[in-house]
Amino acid sequence: MKSIHMAGPWITDHEISIVEDAMRNGWYENRYDYVEKFQKEFAAYHDRKYGIMTPNCTTAIHLLLTALGISEGDEVILPECTWIATGAGISYLRATPVFCDIDSENWCLDHHSVEKLITSKTKAVIAVDLYGNMPNYDELVELCTHHKITLIEDAAEAVGSIYKGTRAGKFGVGSVFSFHSTKTITTGEGGMLLLDDEQLFERCMFLRDHGRKGAMYYNYEVTYKYMPFNIQAALGYAQFQRIDALVGLKRNQLKMYRERLIEVEDIYLNPEPDGGVNGAWITALIFGRSHKLNKDDAIKKLAEMDIPSRPFFYPLSSLPAYPNAKSKYESINQIAYDISSRGINLPGSAILKENQVDRICNGIKKIIGVNC
Repeated sequence: MKSIHMAGPWITDHEISIVEDAMRNGWYENRYDYVEKFQKEFAAYHDRKYGIMTPNCTTAIHLLLTALGISEGDEVILPECTWIATGAGISYLRATPVFCDIDSENWCLDHHSVEKLITSKTKAVIAVDLYGNMPNYDELVELCTHHKITLIEDAAEAVGSIYKGTRAGKFGVGSVFSFHSTKTITTGEGGMLLLDDEQLFERCMFLRDHGRKGAMYYNYEVTYKYMPFNIQAALGYAQFQRIDALVGLKRNQLKMYRERLIEVEDIYLNPEPDGGVNGAWITALIFGRSHKLNKDDAIKKLAEMDIPSRPFFYPLSSLPAYPNAKSKYESINQIAYDISSRGINLPGSAILKENQVDRICNGIKKIIGVNC
């Protein structure tokens, strides 16, 4: 019986050929050719003017926050349930992360909760397209515009997702993507920042490479070294050329899970919004309260059947990384704490087979007492 992998990429001869070309020819005057191609075409695909590749998505967010002038004393609102990378840049800059509740249906930040947390110190809101799900951007954009607060889109998990005809990656002043080895498009590690504002783009480009411009070795500020490299970009560019197939694979995984679990009552998978598309980076499952099953017990029981799974993101304010935050936020972000406690991520490897999906779904039925 083959092991089920939790996550991983789909690499073909096409990627190998492009990376080989970068290895053989991508040096000297061509040393950033694939970086520039990938940035330009990825931005155009998302209807953005500019793309900036970075070593990972965390650095992309940090770069943007720095360029926006976020600093000590400022507050940035972000959802409770996301990977810590969304908020890391806030802390790097000594600003204050403020955690908002999530929507019970799409599991992304709830604009009503955001509004309650806005203060005179609020400088930005980071919306996260969780697991390929997208928040209610109409209301969120209106809210941020009304309060003159900068909106940032963390689309790290949302390649291929669409909200009311607009691709994930087009919302806010800037958006970021991840190309981690677990993501739909991978470069092993890697990220991309997409922008429309020329001045912001120029500032980010300056900050990305040691604060230099003009003369060689002439630096105007002490900034970061967040440059990507050509071989990394070649893999991303090759994967991007297969984006329809890669997103289609992820969407098919969600479809297979739905079909096999459709008769199981009181469980919930990634929603497919009206007029939208869920890129389904990973399929998440929320156990309804009737099953009296928390994520830790579910993960343990599935592991006993050699079925891997991962926990739904923990509320950030519950983590030791943010001391004393739980006492402040647990009572006001009740939906996040509740849904997180009952949620798991199902295997989403690109090499996942249909018979393995059968095995996973049978395992889920077994742990909640449904006859297979």
